[in-house]
Amino acid sequence: MAIDEATRALMAAVAEQGRKPIHESTPVEARLAGAASWAMYGTGPAMESVSNEVLTSADGGRFGVRVLRPSAAPRSVVVYCHGGGWVLGDIEGFDTLGRQLAVESNSVVVLVNYRKAPENPFPAAVEDTWAALEWVSQNLEAIAGRRVPVVIGGDSAGGNLAAVAALRARDRGGPELAHLLLVYPVTDSDTTRDSYLDPANQLLLTREGMEWFFDHYVSRADRTHPEVSPLRVADLGGLPPTTVVTAEHDPLRDEGEAFAARLVEAGVPTESRLFTGQLHGFFSMINVLPASADAVSYLAGRLRESVGAVGDHTGAGTR
Repeated sequence: MAIDEATRALMAAVAEQGRKPIHESTPVEARLAGAASWAMYGTGPAMESVSNEVLTSADGGRFGVRVLRPSAAPRSVVVYCHGGGWVLGDIEGFDTLGRQLAVESNSVVVLVNYRKAPENPFPAAVEDTWAALEWVSQNLEAIAGRRVPVVIGGDSAGGNLAAVAALRARDRGGPELAHLLLVYPVTDSDTTRDSYLDPANQLLLTREGMEWFFDHYVSRADRTHPEVSPLRVADLGGLPPTTVVTAEHDPLRDEGEAFAARLVEAGVPTESRLFTGQLHGFFSMINVLPASADAVSYLAGRLRESVGAVGDHTGAGTR
């Protein structure tokens, strides 16, 4: 199936802008180009409360988190890691998405502004994600008003970080996780899979672009490290129930589907859904691509099923 009409229109608009391909850009150029699109996403729904905190990783690095609380009685807390190849992106650009997910799932969403490469290469982003998860677990009452289930998730490189953190939690005896949400996650450093080579998938993210991200994030010697390529972990058993979203026209499609299949083989309750006609990045394009809203609603539904019908959508609005 070809990309849908909304995506085709988006790609035409991007072509008209004449942007330099990511793999021909510097990180600063790519970040500026990405930030220019944030206004398209709007401001998102109001929250009962919003707070920004600064946390410290085990290596002494400092990073920010944004706590989006949609109501007085949230069902769960979702630690969310945004995409951007470990190089691009910011919680400002994912604020609208975070708010929408918070409202639809009635969950506190904690956006993690992990340190970016190449200034802070692997494993800085992993350490920040882990520090954020531990902080949430240790401060649940303050964040959600009571002990509620903890969920971790993310898209693309953020999905990679979420999967790695879930594996750490399994291997280190906690924090306990109720669910793992993965949206077209990076699960392997192998860029020779069929979905990487398919010309129909060379859209906003290309094979060359993904190799550019890896080059900035991690040395070639470390690319098969399990905290870079979690698909290579020998045993995926013991992970929390997981939802995996993939996009049809995405270089990362095959590894996302392979990760879901490995989870099923390991006995992890897993549901996966392919969004046809979509490209890599569609999920974060809230208020731009209709499929983004569909995917948010799908994941919110999966969250509600996973953590139980606790709480409601009441609460005063605060920007």
